[in-house]
Amino acid sequence: MTLMPTLAASIDDINRQAVALCSAGRFADALPLVAPFLDDDAQPLDRRADALNIAGCCAFALSRWADAEHYWRQCLLLKPAYADVYASLAALLRSLGRLSAAKSLYRQLVLLRPRDAQAHHHLGNVLYGLGYRGEAEASYRTAIEIRPDYAEAHYGHGIVLRDLRRPQEAEAAYRRALLGLNGFAEVHNNHGSVLVELGRLAEADAAFRQALTLKPQYPEALNNLGGVLKATQRHAEAELACRLALAIRADYAEAHLNLGAVLMELERTDEAVAAYREALVHRADYAEAYYNLGVALFKQERLAEAEQAYRDAIRCQPGFTQAHNNLGCVLRVLDRFSEAVDAFQQARELAPQFPEAHANLANALAQQGRSAEAESAYREALALRADYGDARFGLAVLLLGLGRFDEGWPLYECRYEQPDFVHRKTKAMLSCPQWQGEPLTGKSVLVWQEDGLGDMLQFSRYIAVLKAQGAAHIAFVCVPILHRLMVGVDGVDAVFDHGGGLARAASYDCWTSPLSGPLHLRTTLDTIPRPVQLKLDPALLEQWRPALDALPPGPRIGVVWKGNAKHHNDANRSIPSLATLAPLWRVPGLNFVSLQKGQGEDDARNPPAAQPLLDLGARVTDFADSAAIVAQLDLVICVDTSIGHLAASLGKPCWVMLPERDVDWRWLHARDDSPWYPSTLRLFRRGPGEEWAASVERVRQACVERFGGLL
Repeated sequence: MTLMPTLAASIDDINRQAVALCSAGRFADALPLVAPFLDDDAQPLDRRADALNIAGCCAFALSRWADAEHYWRQCLLLKPAYADVYASLAALLRSLGRLSAAKSLYRQLVLLRPRDAQAHHHLGNVLYGLGYRGEAEASYRTAIEIRPDYAEAHYGHGIVLRDLRRPQEAEAAYRRALLGLNGFAEVHNNHGSVLVELGRLAEADAAFRQALTLKPQYPEALNNLGGVLKATQRHAEAELACRLALAIRADYAEAHLNLGAVLMELERTDEAVAAYREALVHRADYAEAYYNLGVALFKQERLAEAEQAYRDAIRCQPGFTQAHNNLGCVLRVLDRFSEAVDAFQQARELAPQFPEAHANLANALAQQGRSAEAESAYREALALRADYGDARFGLAVLLLGLGRFDEGWPLYECRYEQPDFVHRKTKAMLSCPQWQGEPLTGKSVLVWQEDGLGDMLQFSRYIAVLKAQGAAHIAFVCVPILHRLMVGVDGVDAVFDHGGGLARAASYDCWTSPLSGPLHLRTTLDTIPRPVQLKLDPALLEQWRPALDALPPGPRIGVVWKGNAKHHNDANRSIPSLATLAPLWRVPGLNFVSLQKGQGEDDARNPPAAQPLLDLGARVTDFADSAAIVAQLDLVICVDTSIGHLAASLGKPCWVMLPERDVDWRWLHARDDSPWYPSTLRLFRRGPGEEWAASVERVRQACVERFGGLL
């Protein structure tokens, strides 16, 4: 009857000796001591369980993972409430990447020790590793409630809170973690990352620099610092930080990506493309690198390559909203409007709250002539972002083109808020106030050109209206080639160039653009003022008469086939060459006069033999010269350019050939006339899929109808 106590005392002694050896790091010596008791059913269960625990610890220390797991599991069979063993076995399984099994053990541990902060912390780590962020957050929070100064738990809490998009809470968690982990570079680095999200860039800069002070060879912190430096416009320093990160880790894909973004800011696009491609060498499925590559290639107008880059980004990350959106932008530039619409619709479905997708969809629909759908998409974009300038301007242009002036003109004023529009610069630099429609009686007004030549000719009709409103003095500020023509316009008291107008601005009561006249004077389709009355100098008419009188008898027709090469829609508005107009020369008895300036002048100087042409455009110095020539013609045939406005304002018949798409809003929709020039102007619109030749043929037939009886 004395055997059990003696045996118990004996195993206790052995276990104590083994623990002492383990404490000394002599695990290989400790394990044989307890080995005889591991399978000895004669031993008390508690003592045998202790021996199994010791054996598990020894095996673990000796990197015999399977043996350690076996011993600890046998231990738990003997003693199911052995909390320390749950902790040890869970730690082993977690280190082996067997997180689900570790999770079960940690859950059992916290049941056994509900006030064990470390157990809750480790459970949080495992849950986070398994992707259960909500549950992980709760575990970290419990650990902190038990031990408020638990720095490691605060750190884990910060990580999961940032993932849960709760950056302010995450930042607070990192600050608490730093009270106990101030010497750990990783905590400073993560703190800096969340500070970036919160827009606190100066603090983020300091956090990343502290991380690098603690750990100079820390590529992640260098890369993150590069991002902050880029965001604060310190691009040279940002480039250096990224390159230092890559010097430490050449295969660091994120640093190559960040370097590319910095190089884009430095306008070194070729190098940026190379950096993005290098990022893809090291991470073939890097959606962000494909996306940024697409942006760079688009900037270089390498559209086919940009399209492929965006498609690769989508292949890697099908839900990449911005990639779908940018793909649509490329397709739109490539005139593949149906595909562009599909891409924008996909972006919109992925992110219904993404206003850019709605606005870009509206642009593509408008180019397809789907006005009602485009209007709806613009309004959806504005419902999401009321101050979205591009959407407001797009809707304004659409409504003006539909003749809905009551809403279109007010929206069109948003051009003064657009960062990339010259109108905003005008508003910023003029020292007198902008006219907002208040009474003008007795006031001096500066009428400022900030739009094209054709715009000035079309909307200068409002100068006489301003004068009739009581303006005492009106000065028209415009480019010099308009001066001689505008000096005689009714209502104009002075004409200045822009430098002169700027110098005198402070002496004027207000300024306005001619294109703001329709808004403040509440112009509708039925109340458009008559065109400007241009007064021609008789001497100038006589100067040009001999050249025109030298033509054979017959109608004189002025032609312009190309507009301003800098116009955003020039590729659509201009006819490729003078040769495209050749069918017009088949109408007998007509004499053609070139009014062409700028691009196309070479064609006029050396016309094809079958297209005899009097080239006067090259000799023209300003619009007064052009007006003197047009006044002596019978008809002007042109593309959508300023000469059309000049001819129509002079009362001369003018036929304007409009492009297939992106027709300017001023010509409205589906009309062959214009309420702006009701008795002089005729429109020839290209139909869907038509070439310029079809428009030219219609113009030729119109020439036969108009002049056939005269020849």
